[in-house]
Amino acid sequence: MPGSKSITIRALLVAALADGPSELRGALHSDDTRYMAAALSALGIAVESDEPNARFRVEGGGGTFPAPEADLFVGNSGASMRFLTAALPLGRGRYRIDGVPRMRQRPIAPLLDALIDLGADITSESEPGYPPVVVRAAGLRGGETRMAGDLSSQYFSALLMAAPYARDGVEIDVLGDLVSKPYLPLTADVMADFGVIADLDTASWDHLGVRPGQRYTGRDYLIEPDASNASYFFAAAAVTGGRVRIDGIGHDSAQGDLRFVDVLAQMGAEVEIGEGFTEVRGPRDGELRGVDLDLGPISDTAQTLAAIAPLAAGPTTIRGVAHARLKETDRVSALATELRRLGQEVDEFPDGLCITPRPILPADVDTYDDHRMAMSFAVAALRAPGIRLRDPGCVAKTFPGFFDVLDAVTP
Repeated sequence: MPGSKSITIRALLVAALADGPSELRGALHSDDTRYMAAALSALGIAVESDEPNARFRVEGGGGTFPAPEADLFVGNSGASMRFLTAALPLGRGRYRIDGVPRMRQRPIAPLLDALIDLGADITSESEPGYPPVVVRAAGLRGGETRMAGDLSSQYFSALLMAAPYARDGVEIDVLGDLVSKPYLPLTADVMADFGVIADLDTASWDHLGVRPGQRYTGRDYLIEPDASNASYFFAAAAVTGGRVRIDGIGHDSAQGDLRFVDVLAQMGAEVEIGEGFTEVRGPRDGELRGVDLDLGPISDTAQTLAAIAPLAAGPTTIRGVAHARLKETDRVSALATELRRLGQEVDEFPDGLCITPRPILPADVDTYDDHRMAMSFAVAALRAPGIRLRDPGCVAKTFPGFFDVLDAVTP
């Protein structure tokens, strides 16, 4: 499996802010990570890409960006947009950051408001609260701010990663429930690996912060396989009655999406998580069971579950994923539309959907330029050969070799 997208993008930014060089090994090379690397290069950070050997070499900028001006483009990489937006005020100059048309529909207002609280001069170029974003950077004062937690944990990760170089540090009060919580410990782990400690109140999740005076130090850094992308292969084992073992990711992983194997276990699959590996085997009786689950903490796996739900005995209900409507596409609506196209009975509600299995009809499935739609329905097609994907190439966003790997592991 290729390296984790979430870790690679975080490590690229942290390495760019660090003192000294870093070597990122096992790194993911995909559209999203290339956008991040190209943006850092445009900001004056020396980034050397070694795609055949899955490496990036980054010469850290010591907490700032050398370029006095840059116009950045991040495609449809929401993580790159949010992480860079929070880091740009650390530079000295004028920076603009934009993306594809869909990116201009993805809200960033909570992050902009928080950065303004912390002393940044930052505005939306056109529609308030949405990209493109213009930053007039002169360093970041820091201090205290507050953000609602119901839209994206990436806003919080973005502030935490930039916070060590804010003059007064950063303290964030979380308003309401925080979605996708597992990504915050993941962010904190990457920061700690480069020498900075983030304070997370994991008991209540109502306060996060970084004390001032800390700095990242460049290092040699190994990135583990991507748990979100692993979900498709674990699901493939479950629906075909086969076996998939992925090395390099086990019980000590900080990636929350590895918990998707618990979902498969509830559906009847056999799961083993060990020291540096995870293995899933299809159910002994050959039949998956429907489940009723809140996938809010691991919402990137909701599409994987939805796509295999028609192959289970009994309905499957997915809850807690209202924020998934704001991702590469409105994922809840897209899932409902395509599952109905396949003949499934689907009830859609604001934060999820209920899928009642029906015989799967052959159909062409739209992917909405969303890599996870393509990869999820490719798994369903292992048991329903009449499924064909429109624009399967969108998997390049996070897993360019997905279909080669899937072909290699399936008879």
